[in-house]
Amino acid sequence: MNDAAAQDHGSDDDGSMSRRRVLRTTAGAAGASLAIGALGTGPAAAGESAGAAGNTGEPAGAAPARKGGATMAGVPFEGRSTVRVGIIGLGNRGGSMIDLFLAQPGVRVIALCDPVRAKAERAAARVTASGQPAPALYTKGEDDYENLCARGDLDFVYVATPWESHFPMAKAAMLNGKHVGVECPVAMRLDELWALVDLSERTRRHCMQLENCCYGRNEMRVLRMAHAGLFGELLHGAGAYNHDLRELMFDPDYYEGPWRRQWHTRLRGDLYPNHGFGPVANYLDVNRGDRVVSIASFGTPALGLAEYREAHMPPGDPSWKETYIGADRTISMLRTAKGRIIRLEHDVSTPHPYSRINSLGGTKGVFEDYPARIYLEPDHTDHQWGAFGKYADWDHWLWKEHANPPGGHGGMDYIMIFRLMQCMRLGLVPDFDVYDAATWTAPVPLSHASIRAKGTPLPIPDFTRGEWRKDRTGVDSDKPSD
Repeated sequence: MNDAAAQDHGSDDDGSMSRRRVLRTTAGAAGASLAIGALGTGPAAAGESAGAAGNTGEPAGAAPARKGGATMAGVPFEGRSTVRVGIIGLGNRGGSMIDLFLAQPGVRVIALCDPVRAKAERAAARVTASGQPAPALYTKGEDDYENLCARGDLDFVYVATPWESHFPMAKAAMLNGKHVGVECPVAMRLDELWALVDLSERTRRHCMQLENCCYGRNEMRVLRMAHAGLFGELLHGAGAYNHDLRELMFDPDYYEGPWRRQWHTRLRGDLYPNHGFGPVANYLDVNRGDRVVSIASFGTPALGLAEYREAHMPPGDPSWKETYIGADRTISMLRTAKGRIIRLEHDVSTPHPYSRINSLGGTKGVFEDYPARIYLEPDHTDHQWGAFGKYADWDHWLWKEHANPPGGHGGMDYIMIFRLMQCMRLGLVPDFDVYDAATWTAPVPLSHASIRAKGTPLPIPDFTRGEWRKDRTGVDSDKPSD
């Protein structure tokens, strides 16, 4: 990654929800309520809230208690000449993505939502400056997103808000007949993940985790090489979100309110697994011939945020009332049905250069990122790392077609939005679906539960209900014909 890697890579940098909602959520979602007994592990009725779904009494990750609806695996979008988009959340992340939607052919931004009207107005000005009609604005309180979702002239809703609001917003979009894309993580509880799966199947609307790191140039090159057999039989992979966010988490202007930091007072586990997990899951064809079956997690003491607060925050700052339980470094080991191993790491509370690890190994060699390096037989025989740049011919067609994409994070944001909008316009199957969203996010509640159980391995649900056994396409897609 270039210097853009110093930015955050998901919805966590969006400040669109008010401090009032964050504080209310904190009071209502104490860490104890997210322990094993309240994971809500079974499939919830699609129309139920997380609270109604609640604890089913099943062991964590238990098999579905009932048969779900028809699968959404392999279901294409309906083709259309124009994709009509509504955006919820116009903070750092949501506001930065508007230009990428406006840059796509056949895409119109119809509606914008944020409780802070000034943010919505600034975003609307960029829409009209691009030559599109003025979008409708939804700024009347924290729940006005429901009115945006109820519009009859939207095809897709993009959600870029604080984490606790992702589930209700995705739910509202699908109940109103809209496809929805959500920044990471898609939800924070296991029962919420099941509810999204059920609701996607029931409404026939796609619910996607917009994991931009799956579209990184290195990630897509490794993916194509893995599928071509260059690594031999795949054995293991690793991914992470190791990113020193201490300064940003105590900056009231970057994260509007304390919402992100306060998650460290509630959960001990991996709060942000998707950036590392998504690409490795693609390499190993998780949900497309293999699946993850268990997770065991371990966490260090939580010291980093408290030490940073002591060194940098004045007496009387509201943060002094917080008690941090989130492990500074979380390490999780996941096992797949084929016996492969995935290692996930999370650390945003201690000094560390940015790294997603992004590693893949097989019987013929290994790739490791940060910095990118590779060792493959028969190309390498001297026990020395080789240059990954020599494998540029394996770049995905998206990177060959868009060699210098605009936007942040090295261009991966643009590639992700281009591909998603292309799939919607042409009526293609999306590169990932609600089953991927649920699987990539499951380590959030399950790592917390495993750490509380002293590293006990816990089952990971089969959100696909058996569809994982079928080979199907994903991010390693063929270039479509327009």
